[in-house]
Amino acid sequence: MTVFALAGFGEISQGDDLAALIERAAGAQLQNGDILAVTSKIVSKAEGRQVAAEDREQAITDETVRVVATRAHPGGVTRIVENRQGLVLAAAGVDTSNAPDGIVLLLPVDPDASARALCSELRKRTGLELGVVITDTAGRAWREGQTDIAIGAAGLAVLHDLRGTTDVSGRRLDVTVAAVADEIAGAADLVKGKTSGNPVAVVRGLAHVVGELSLAGASALQRPSENDMFRLGSTEARAEGYEDGYATGYEEGYDEGYAEGAARS
Repeated sequence: MTVFALAGFGEISQGDDLAALIERAAGAQLQNGDILAVTSKIVSKAEGRQVAAEDREQAITDETVRVVATRAHPGGVTRIVENRQGLVLAAAGVDTSNAPDGIVLLLPVDPDASARALCSELRKRTGLELGVVITDTAGRAWREGQTDIAIGAAGLAVLHDLRGTTDVSGRRLDVTVAAVADEIAGAADLVKGKTSGNPVAVVRGLAHVVGELSLAGASALQRPSENDMFRLGSTEARAEGYEDGYATGYEEGYDEGYAEGAARS
């Protein structure tokens, strides 16, 4: 597999044609089966998903559909939330990095739709069967540091289900489903970086996962709520359990105490 960044992107503005800019930056470098990993920042800029920096906290609130955890720290308050796109991210993905002064960026309204539109236009322009992954940076609950994940995808299989197959020792795999699109996003981040000004990378050598535009997008990577074992932060889960237990215990104790008092009178 080969991963390389495309150079030559300037500052992206609302209304810019990303497909045209990527085609120009790639020149004759693209090949059939390549996957373009595109940072969400330039998609947000092109789609005008930005607000004034002084409105950042309100923007986080507006993009939040569920609070997972909140922690105060010397620098302020960190909110881990589920946002409108169904993603669980710090600050709902509202970010100031690589944004113009005085501006914060929101995530694209529908990253999978953005990926499909971009992939379709790139295929039309180049005549090549390409895939597109829109990436964003996220932390992990039990790991230090951040890595890129796929928040939008088109034209590729985002998951590789290995359940029912066997490993090299012949043992059956019962739970293994590879998050291919996230792995592509992480690999692409190694060459795009956070400070290089290269928002697009080409991942080559995975043509076997590239396919129809109708394939499921990155939203397929989001775990359904009924299977989510970690819907709350530890402090929030304890507080919720304490509140439920207190209410139940109070009700049961009240009835018992009332009955005991009545028997004595």
